[in-house]
Amino acid sequence: MPLFADQNEDGDEASGVIYVLRSKSDHPTVAAHREVLHKIGVTGGDIARRIANARLDPTFLMADVEVVATYELFNINRSRLENLIHRIFDPARLDIAIKDRFGNPVIPREWFLVPIFAIDEAIERIRDGSITKYVYSGEKSRLILLNADVETIA
Repeated sequence: MPLFADQNEDGDEASGVIYVLRSKSDHPTVAAHREVLHKIGVTGGDIARRIANARLDPTFLMADVEVVATYELFNINRSRLENLIHRIFDPARLDIAIKDRFGNPVIPREWFLVPIFAIDEAIERIRDGSITKYVYSGEKSRLILLNADVETIA
């Protein structure tokens, strides 16, 4: 049974969509990192409806967003998958506080300073089951094989 696929097979149940968003915020930190700053989430609903009022929601950095990529899911637990993705990219999690409509600081947790190619690779590695052999290196801006950077002493 595939984790997710481009199309479903008989008996597969649609579970939702992984979405990758880019912020249109003019916040200096966001603007400076716009090309690598992505919100990664999983939803069982309609993405357009989910982002419709982004500019009013601190989760979306109080700004409109654009959809960069989507991956359809079948037969998967959405919250476990989202937790896995967030754990993989945790070293690159954006550390920012955004004021909500009432001036209260909110720290959004689903934004990561990760290039889109690294997100694509992580999704592929989740799909083929090899993700457990990799970690994300913020320093190298890519997934690296566990223990690949450990020098062996002869």
